[in-house]
Amino acid sequence: MSLSMYQASIPVFTHMLNNLSAILDKAAAHAEAKKIDPVVLINARLAPDMYPLSRQIQIATDVVKGCAARLAGIEVPSYEDNETTFPELRARIAKTVAFLQSVSAEQINGSEERTVTLTMHGKDIHFLGEPYLLYFVLPNFYFHTTTAYDILRHNGLEIGKMDFVGAHQ
Repeated sequence: MSLSMYQASIPVFTHMLNNLSAILDKAAAHAEAKKIDPVVLINARLAPDMYPLSRQIQIATDVVKGCAARLAGIEVPSYEDNETTFPELRARIAKTVAFLQSVSAEQINGSEERTVTLTMHGKDIHFLGEPYLLYFVLPNFYFHTTTAYDILRHNGLEIGKMDFVGAHQ
C-alpha cells in the first residue's frame, strides 16, 4: 500500500500543530508560575539573527496552509501575522488546523504532478507537488516547529521529546 499525498500532509500537519499548541499552553502556564512576562518568551530567539518564537509559529502555519491550498488547487488563506500573545498564537494554530481539516483527501490526492509556483525573493520557483511537499514543505515545517520548541526549552520550559512528538496514533 502506498502513502497518499493527503496522508503525508494533512494528518502530519494537524498532529504537529496540535502538539505545538499544547506546548504553548505549557509555556503560558510556565510564564505565569515563574512570574515571567509572556512577551519575553514570545519574543525570545535562539540567536540574534533568527526569528522569535512568534514568527516561528507564523511561518510554520503559513507553510502548511499554503501547501494544503496549493496542492488542492484552492486559494491560500491570508493571515495578518500580528499575534503577540499565547492565546493569539494558539488561535492562529487552531485556525490553521480548521483550514487543514476543511481540505479533503480528494482535493489533495493526485497532486503529485501538479505544478506549484512560489515567489520567493522576487523570483518564481516551480515545483511538482510531490517534491514540493517532501523536500520543501516538510523540512521547512519541521524546522520552524522544532525551533519554536527549542526556543521555549532553552528558556526553561520543562518539555521533552514526547511533547514535540505527541501521542502515537
